[in-house]
Amino acid sequence: MYDELCLLSGRANPQLATEIASYLGITLGAVDLSDFPDGEISCRLDQNVRGRDVFLIQPTGPSVNNNLMELLILIDTCRRASAARITTVIPYFGYARQDRKDMGRVPITAKLVANLITKAGADRVLAMDLHAAQIQGFFDCPVDHLYASPIIDDYFRSLNLSKDQLVVVSPDEGSIKRSLQHLDHLGGSLAIVDKRRANALETRQENLIGGPIEGKVAVIFDDMITTAGSMVGAVNVVRNYGASKIYVGATHAVLCGNAPARLREAGIEEIVVTNSLPLSPAQQLPNIRQVSVAPLLGEAIRRIHRNESVSYLFD
Repeated sequence: MYDELCLLSGRANPQLATEIASYLGITLGAVDLSDFPDGEISCRLDQNVRGRDVFLIQPTGPSVNNNLMELLILIDTCRRASAARITTVIPYFGYARQDRKDMGRVPITAKLVANLITKAGADRVLAMDLHAAQIQGFFDCPVDHLYASPIIDDYFRSLNLSKDQLVVVSPDEGSIKRSLQHLDHLGGSLAIVDKRRANALETRQENLIGGPIEGKVAVIFDDMITTAGSMVGAVNVVRNYGASKIYVGATHAVLCGNAPARLREAGIEEIVVTNSLPLSPAQQLPNIRQVSVAPLLGEAIRRIHRNESVSYLFD
């Protein structure tokens, strides 16, 4: 349907893009990205993309605004260079938490960002573990939504944790569905932390629903760790209820501000995250383990290019 597949990357996570290219057995496309003295982004393609099926790899994590703007400029560059189809591969979608009006006079920024991406010229979006699944409907183009849970669960299975001693913990009521998916793959029992949000930055965790958890191994799953306040609060509740060991699993390691210090002091056995976002030296804690989603994204890209089923990856 299209000429040769072309894989391009912004500067948000070039290592992941390189791994995806290696999985596909192709060379990463040449893009010259730089900044003007005033902070404007300069972009030039150093190869021909006319008539080609282009995939742009750019998570919009920190610095969110710079990486989002760079993605929009990359889309526009490829559109004006006559690419036949442009698919944006966004392993981490920034602004996803602003997906509804939960009070008066606030924006729905996730919808705004979706509009910007489609208006810039994206024909398709490939995302992974969106903070809210309904964000798929914000785009006026097809969206393929991937889940990293099988890859994270494979790692925990490799630890040979006893199902009789395992408790899958949801850090709040909103993550129960995700936790149930992990429970189906790993076995064990389910517990839920009662989380109450005080404001945008502070949460309180006091009670545990379900269990019992005393003397058992707890694995707490969430889609992202940002400030680590909610996660460390859940860890403390689980410890207070008597868990012998505590593991943490999350797709996106955003780890803003004091998050690395909080996690370092929390007494967690292992923190398992994916490479949807790169880890800075300060974020590379001794107990953090990064599992690669490059094979998952690479296979999805291959299937989209060949017009094959992507949902088959999770059947």
